[in-house]
Amino acid sequence: MRRFASFREFYPFYLEEHGNRTSRRLHFVGSCGALAFVALAIVQRNAWWLLAALVCGYAFAWVGHFFFEKNRPATFKHPFYSFAGDWVMFKDILSGRIRF
Repeated sequence: MRRFASFREFYPFYLEEHGNRTSRRLHFVGSCGALAFVALAIVQRNAWWLLAALVCGYAFAWVGHFFFEKNRPATFKHPFYSFAGDWVMFKDILSGRIRF
């Protein structure tokens, strides 16, 4: 297992693991869905929607990894950095830094 001293060191590895455009799109859609479920949890004051947010985000991402990237999600070995990487990649897609 590769060790990373910081998120800054991890993020280039994370991007390598997300080189497939379809996989990145699935991650993006899953993140959008997760945000919608978080908003729903707040509006309805029902924490069960937070579970739906997690399932939505990870389901889309894992489909991307298993069927398009043909690799194991970084979540299994680096859960915190991977979670942060999802949101930084989401921001980078929105800003145009990463091709969608």
